[in-house]
Amino acid sequence: MGPAVVFGVIAIYFILLMVIGHLTSGTADNRAFFTANKQSPWYLVAYGMVGASLSGVTFISVPGEVGNSGWTYLQFVMGNMVGYVIIAYVLIPLFYKMNLTSIYEYLRTRFGYKSYYTGASFFLISQTIGASFRLFLAALVLQLAFFNAFGIPFWVTVCVTIALIWLYTRKGGIKTIVWTDTLQTTFLLLAVTISIYVIIRHLDISTTLLIDKVKNSPMSGIFDWDWSSNTYFFKNFLAGIFITIAMNGLDQNVMQKNLTCKNEKEARKNIFWFALTFFMATLLFLVLGVLLYEYAGTHHIAIPDRTDDLYPMLALNHFGTLAAIVFLIGIVAAAFSSADSALTALTTSFCIDILNINNKRKDPEKTRLVVHILFTVLMFGVILIFNSFNDSSVVNAVFKVAGFTYGPLLGLFVYGIFSGLQVRDRFVPWVCIASPVISVILDINSGKWFGGYEFGFEILLVNALITIAGLRLLSFNSKRTR
Repeated sequence: MGPAVVFGVIAIYFILLMVIGHLTSGTADNRAFFTANKQSPWYLVAYGMVGASLSGVTFISVPGEVGNSGWTYLQFVMGNMVGYVIIAYVLIPLFYKMNLTSIYEYLRTRFGYKSYYTGASFFLISQTIGASFRLFLAALVLQLAFFNAFGIPFWVTVCVTIALIWLYTRKGGIKTIVWTDTLQTTFLLLAVTISIYVIIRHLDISTTLLIDKVKNSPMSGIFDWDWSSNTYFFKNFLAGIFITIAMNGLDQNVMQKNLTCKNEKEARKNIFWFALTFFMATLLFLVLGVLLYEYAGTHHIAIPDRTDDLYPMLALNHFGTLAAIVFLIGIVAAAFSSADSALTALTTSFCIDILNINNKRKDPEKTRLVVHILFTVLMFGVILIFNSFNDSSVVNAVFKVAGFTYGPLLGLFVYGIFSGLQVRDRFVPWVCIASPVISVILDINSGKWFGGYEFGFEILLVNALITIAGLRLLSFNSKRTR
């Protein structure tokens, strides 16, 4: 696939996004940017959220990881399903009842301003890192497929990539994102489906034989009952539950979309249909993973040292022009569907939670625009930093980092919702800083201290429990307020 084709594909894709951005922004004000005027159709939100949740991490890393850990990732996704049920019946009713724009406003009402600023700050840190990691993947693929041919350095690729996101989100914000996510989810699912079809054609197998190959493959094992393994069932299942609650239910990026639905009932319906679609989409990626290794083995192609490189290498160099084009569209759609909403969520949280834009600013829309630009620049810097030291599977890096930064958020909300006690608000930031530090120490030394047991994604739960224990020490009897 020549540079001209790549440029044409990317240009057409972004023209579509710009058109959607123009049609949905109109005379959009801050309310439309932050809440889409609470007029989003639930089914549109549910479908669009699939692409944002899968992201470039899933698109590239999950199929590659099949060679290392089989389908054990599905244990984690099973936990996700339980987490979504909890979000639908616990968090959605709470946030709609309080009519929140930023979900961290709950912490101000429940505990006080120190807790409020602490929760918002941890989200800002977590989301900046996570979104930057995801966008890093897209920039790498664009660099390989197009920019390398002209000797353009990676930092220019990143700059162009993130500037395009800013252009189509700068005015409409979440109102635009709801619609662009729909387009990007379609491209993402189309890409993986066509990739599977192309591999089937290359291997010359029937649908029945395909099912047998996937079913009987040693890489299709789901359950791991070795308690000391990083893919132990209960470890991954529990991590799936609490990471979903933290990274979806307590994440402004995701919840901002849910809160654009007209009412609580539609938001809950959106969650359930999204969860079902997300589970089926994950199965597609796992099937693709088995087929990628089957194809490489059949054609005697060496497996890359980094499993993240397997799908891009095969799609861009071995599957033909059509597969290369749909892969390129898919990875760009996957990465941008999470990065664009993250940029909008970061802007929303900083404006509402840190600047209190609705009450203190004479020109709130100008302030919001400046904040939007500043976070664009910040993400650019984080991506370049990550590029300088990345040496591990991106999927593991993202969730590992999230385990340390989302833990205090999970602890704050759990204690706030299920405890009737008030806390000494001024000390809460210290507890939330200490929790990740202690978690890192435990994670580094777990194998030596706990008889060979090593923490995986469940470090998030440990982190949250440490936060809850700290909040309990700061508690005193008081009438519960919400």
